[in-house]
Amino acid sequence: MLFKAILFVGVCSLFSVQAREVSPAQIADFKQHFETVLAEQQIPGAAYAIVYKDKIISASGFGVREVGSTAPVDAYTVFRIASVSKTFAGGLASILASQGHFRWDEPVTRYLPDFSFKTRSYNNKLKIEHLLAQSTGVIANAYDNLIEANLQPDRILPQFQKLDPLCNPGQCYGYQNVLFSLIEPIMQQTTSQDYTSLLQQNIFAPLKMPTASVGLEGFLNTENRAIPHVKARGQWHSRTVNESYYRFAPAAGVNASAIDLGYWLIAQLGYNPDVLNEDQLKQITSKRVRTVRDLRRRLWREHITDAHYALGWRVYQFGQEQLVYHGGWVQGFRAELAYSKERELGLVILLNAESNVVAELSTYFWSTMFTAMQAQDKAALLAGCKLPVTSGSSDC
Repeated sequence: MLFKAILFVGVCSLFSVQAREVSPAQIADFKQHFETVLAEQQIPGAAYAIVYKDKIISASGFGVREVGSTAPVDAYTVFRIASVSKTFAGGLASILASQGHFRWDEPVTRYLPDFSFKTRSYNNKLKIEHLLAQSTGVIANAYDNLIEANLQPDRILPQFQKLDPLCNPGQCYGYQNVLFSLIEPIMQQTTSQDYTSLLQQNIFAPLKMPTASVGLEGFLNTENRAIPHVKARGQWHSRTVNESYYRFAPAAGVNASAIDLGYWLIAQLGYNPDVLNEDQLKQITSKRVRTVRDLRRRLWREHITDAHYALGWRVYQFGQEQLVYHGGWVQGFRAELAYSKERELGLVILLNAESNVVAELSTYFWSTMFTAMQAQDKAALLAGCKLPVTSGSSDC
């Protein structure tokens, strides 16, 4: 009996240190997997960052910034993050709304009176919230083809007078870039500041993001930047960055390094309440509309059982865990950003190549990490330890 008591105390003592922790072995395993898979796929360059609680606990680069060069990718190399930019739009909008610049339930036409659908009765039903929740009701990716044809926004917006939503705004999901970016003129009108300045003053500067920028000029002015690559005839070829999607900055205009996005994730985990407080974080991650199509995503579909769009973020049910996520894809770049609030864990992955290997790496990370943490929880409970409500040491 004495032996059992000593064993019980010893196990509890062990888990008071180790429960719900990210071990060096787990980090080393992911780093090795990351490098092995990228080498096998001959990806030109990539970077990752892992965040735990209020720290970036691991960050590294892989490969080169451009095929044929020797300039290495490191954790400070800047990539286009494409639609991961939407997470910044959601965060900034939440900050400005909390300051009273606009309300989420205001009609878009209050600020953009010339905007109209084919049937004008839909106009006042379109609220600001619907833009960032991807619940405008409009067919997915409406007029993205015109973005890619390099048309200016003022030539694209009148095209919406030719169509109607498939449902009343707020009732169904339809992923947008053009409509999502209408938040930019609303922000400009209500603050008398441009979008880049608002991001810099409210997010980039206070979070001390060292290399984040907005737009083509910001990208080209960064010396340590990754060059985009596309695959043709089995080989990766570099491409010139074009301005088209940059014109829709809230949807796809931010440039950032793995380190920048690591700091952004720390803020999402609640460690910078002076920038994003708990109410704002809850607001931008509250589920707005279900996204059934995400349940069929290759590689992700074996893990997620439910999916929603919030405000600039996706919310996935990843087995027993909730994962807040967004991905990005623009010519020559892929990006994925995700975090678990309960586990206080986050991951950034950036590629300078159009490859779905990014999804393989992300799902590998989250499945292995969640499995390990759940095993720690179970062992601690079996040892009689009380698990914390949030991540951290168990109470033994």
